[in-house]
Amino acid sequence: MLASLLAFTVIALILTVSPGPDTVIVLRATVSSGRRAGFLAGLGVNLGCYAWGVATALGLTALLAASDVAYTVVRIAGVAYLVWLGVRALWNARRAVPAEAAEAAEAAEAAEAANGTGGGPPVRALAIMRTGFVTNLVNPKVGVVYMTLLPQFVPADVPVLPATLLLVTIHNLLGAAWFAIVVLAASLMRRGLSRPAVHRRMEQLTGLVFIGFGIRLAAESG
Repeated sequence: MLASLLAFTVIALILTVSPGPDTVIVLRATVSSGRRAGFLAGLGVNLGCYAWGVATALGLTALLAASDVAYTVVRIAGVAYLVWLGVRALWNARRAVPAEAAEAAEAAEAAEAANGTGGGPPVRALAIMRTGFVTNLVNPKVGVVYMTLLPQFVPADVPVLPATLLLVTIHNLLGAAWFAIVVLAASLMRRGLSRPAVHRRMEQLTGLVFIGFGIRLAAESG
């Protein structure tokens, strides 16, 4: 089991740092609402990984690989959600008011200086976590990767569910460390990124990235 864990850790590290919607969600949450929002978005992503892990242990994700219909349904849902996130970001960039953005940036800086929490507007914890969770859950690539990868690292004489959840925990610990780097790096640059013009460009870029992920997912087959 130890050899399996070490081998899986190396592969999980590569998967963790690969660019994807999860990292973009955490980055955007941090820039928009501060460090706490970024960590909450990461927590939502981790919960999504656990959901996929349980589904893998129960054999449900095998349906995604075996059934074109099941994969297509999840893929369409993922495409729709990513495109919706992208369009919403583009809309937010278009309707952003420079004066309001400047006031928000000043308030964020004041709050960060006062209590060191990362500043930003009030964070709706459940909404932020839900965005991270759903973004991960409607990505069928996560399910297929888990289904094809995790069983290879579960020894035959080990209970499947506990071993699978242990592997997912390792993946999530690596993910939490990666998200922490993303959040801290973004928070260091947040003062500049919160300037009205830069903030609008960031929202536009984020929107295009989400739509790009959606288009790429739509172009893939099961």
